[in-house]
Amino acid sequence: MSKKENKKPIPSHRIYSVVEKDDGTSDWTEIGAAWKHSDGKGFSLTFKARPLADAQIVLREPKPKKVETKAFEQEAA
Repeated sequence: MSKKENKKPIPSHRIYSVVEKDDGTSDWTEIGAAWKHSDGKGFSLTFKARPLADAQIVLREPKPKKVETKAFEQEAA
């Protein structure tokens, strides 16, 4: 098997349940992930939780993860 076959595909988007609170702010809860289809015309969605009633469902590209450079720099020194 090639290395490519052993890796799970990384989701292209995260799925959130967004509920507006009484104070005007929003509560975002990640409830799943989405993968782009190879033809670029759709997505496969996987949910790990159900959205709350009256929640808005939001599909967003994930933010890049911050690299902990301080810890790395200390180990390298």
